[in-house]
Amino acid sequence: MLSYVWNHFNYWALIFLAMAGLFIVIARGNLIKKLVGLGIFQTSVYLLYVAPGKIVGGTAPIVAAGFEVYSNPLPHVLILTAIVVGVATLALGLALVVRIREAYDTIEEDEILLRDQAPEAAPFPGKGAGGKVLQ
Repeated sequence: MLSYVWNHFNYWALIFLAMAGLFIVIARGNLIKKLVGLGIFQTSVYLLYVAPGKIVGGTAPIVAAGFEVYSNPLPHVLILTAIVVGVATLALGLALVVRIREAYDTIEEDEILLRDQAPEAAPFPGKGAGGKVLQ
């Protein structure tokens, strides 16, 4: 049993990373912490694709004399693309957090929801909601 766990250590590690990232996204109200959780979850997905991509004893897929076992390069190429997309998505998320911070003066999810549900103040002095003149 212990040898089975040790031989599949990389899969146990990615399961732990996926659950930790998902927990951070669900349990935390801070938007930056949610983005960190998403980053951890993305890392576990990268590991899920790269782990079976390497064959023990396999070489690069270049046909040469003396080599019979080759590793598939496709998972590694796909993960490089996924990493670039993940970095761009994280940058967009951080930019949105900056704009939310400027608009609401907080990055805590519950405080943002409270401020969003609060009754609207008059948009201009002397005028009520909808621009109607107050008497």
